[in-house]
Amino acid sequence: MTQLFDKEQAIGHMLGLTYRKLTTLFLSRMKSYEITPEQWSVLFQIYKAEGLIQKEIAERSGRDRPTTTRILDHLEQRRLVYRKIGERDRRSFKVYITDEGKRLMEEMIPVERRLNEEVRQCVSDEELDLLRELLSRIGQHVQDISERE
Repeated sequence: MTQLFDKEQAIGHMLGLTYRKLTTLFLSRMKSYEITPEQWSVLFQIYKAEGLIQKEIAERSGRDRPTTTRILDHLEQRRLVYRKIGERDRRSFKVYITDEGKRLMEEMIPVERRLNEEVRQCVSDEELDLLRELLSRIGQHVQDISERE
């Protein structure tokens, strides 16, 4: 008889469950800022490096292009970012953060920093380094598998 697969121990299940728990906690901390974790991720990329095109923002935030476009539309409606037509390629837009977006980021970054500090209290520095290395390796391996299919 074939042994049943233990879904509870599957890497994807464990990563997904942990991700959802972290996202829920992050969302509760960000509620007063009226921004979702997905919007935060995109806004953070623009805050770090202004003048990116939408494709670069999508890649850096781990989102597909249509989702990134919808998020940018929302951030632009809230006047947190603005788009300028590219000088060399008029079909592409470069995205910049507004003063209001910068102010919001400066308020939110300490909130995220505190959350990360709280979460990492359960692991040592060495364990955290190992976790990061393992997650990077798994992520690259999954990407390699996807590219072969």
